[in-house]
Amino acid sequence: MDLRSRIFECRVMHHRFSPRRHRFDYRIFMLALDLDELELLDRRLHLFSANAANLFSLREGDYLPRNERVHNASSAGARELTATALKARVRDLLAAHAIALPEDARVELVTLPRIAGYLFNPVSFFFCRDAAGRPLAAIAEVTNTFREVKAFVLPAASWRAGAFRLCVPKHFYVSPFSDVDVAFDFTLRPPGDRLALAIDDLAGGERTLVTTLTGVARPLTDAGLAVCAMKYPLLTLQVIARIHWHALLLWLKRVPWFAKAARTADQRDLFRPHRSLKPAS
Repeated sequence: MDLRSRIFECRVMHHRFSPRRHRFDYRIFMLALDLDELELLDRRLHLFSANAANLFSLREGDYLPRNERVHNASSAGARELTATALKARVRDLLAAHAIALPEDARVELVTLPRIAGYLFNPVSFFFCRDAAGRPLAAIAEVTNTFREVKAFVLPAASWRAGAFRLCVPKHFYVSPFSDVDVAFDFTLRPPGDRLALAIDDLAGGERTLVTTLTGVARPLTDAGLAVCAMKYPLLTLQVIARIHWHALLLWLKRVPWFAKAARTADQRDLFRPHRSLKPAS
């Protein structure tokens, strides 16, 4: 049986235009995992495990937090996600947004895996298709360095010219150098032989930050994972270290910063709220 799951060797580019210019790009890898193949991958691969420790692993509990209330929910449809299986939580999240996911739908997760047990994922993506391959929805799950999580849902109605395209208020503290009231402008193309994803920041209609993730598909094999281990050693640790390094560079450039505890009412629809968002008892 041929696997639909793949490795993507990628380049991530981040270009800030305002109020100071700042740019970086790095080579990374991502896994694109068909959620129906997790058990098969666990059996077939030696270097990857599902819901168990390994050099590379995926734990379903790391995504779409289970049995946790949505903090500062902006709609009555916000609900706790209670299902154990990740694909079922995807279905429940979409149902809360009036999107029905058929039982035979495919859900593909593009993400960094745990590496030697450590995980930090600035953003993971779920792409949902029906059995015929037609796009149904996409989800961008964003995690900040406070380990807060927010899921942005892009419905089929946002599908245009081969991509999910949606501009929505962020209402989430992602960086101390971007206020919470800017907008995220998503352009998410479902992965094929190549990966092409973009999330831009808009402030007052002006594009202030461009982030792209582009890559080429490789077979998901033990040999491919071994190559990634050598080319991108302890990548998830590198990611969190680079985030803090570039925060220091922005501070040295005197880019204005925003405190996490400011504008708490504008930080909405997130899981695992930091203590700065909780009223004093």
